[in-house]
Amino acid sequence: MRSRALVAIDPRPGVSLDRWVNLISSLCDFVAGFKVGLPFMFSYGVSGLRALRGSCDRFLIADFKLADIDHVMVLTVSHVIGYVDGVIAHAFIGFKGGLEGLKEYLDGLGVKLILIISMSHAGSVDVLDANIDRLLWVADRLRPWGLVAPATRPDVISYARERAPWAKILAPGVGVQGARPGDGIRAGADYEIIGRLVTEAPDPLEVVKWVNEEHVRALRGG
Repeated sequence: MRSRALVAIDPRPGVSLDRWVNLISSLCDFVAGFKVGLPFMFSYGVSGLRALRGSCDRFLIADFKLADIDHVMVLTVSHVIGYVDGVIAHAFIGFKGGLEGLKEYLDGLGVKLILIISMSHAGSVDVLDANIDRLLWVADRLRPWGLVAPATRPDVISYARERAPWAKILAPGVGVQGARPGDGIRAGADYEIIGRLVTEAPDPLEVVKWVNEEHVRALRGG
């Protein structure tokens, strides 16, 4: 069974790029893909992203949590577009002059758009979760490839799955933030995003193998 694990790469300052290239190479055959955010880009730049892409051909997501007008978002992702398969943006910025232009640009290059409708930290309930119906309305109008909904609140995933059966759901918050591997999958997510649980483990590969086993158990109803 194919993996449902996406590993988030968010390095602490001072860690060498070689450490991440070696890590990704060692996990490449055991995960669905990887996600890199601004900490990675500030540490290593586009050349670092190129090195990651060269070390593994799995699905690679640029998680810059884009939230701007379409012109600025397109300019931002144009720097990395040759190395990534997906891009994460916030749904709350809306359609006209925002996500519409970004999706048109990404569609033209065969890159997948993933929209955040909720986040894994507790503060997400203050604004994002309080407006989830409107965010799902934006998503339904735009029809991105995927949505981000948190494994820390499975009820949000279940609601998003009911409202957006066409979307792939990516569930962050597994590990350090409290969700267990499989919590998001049981609620209806297609993938779980796992960061420090894997990247700061003494043996990351063993953790990934355990996560994959938990995902199999969840998919079988366990």
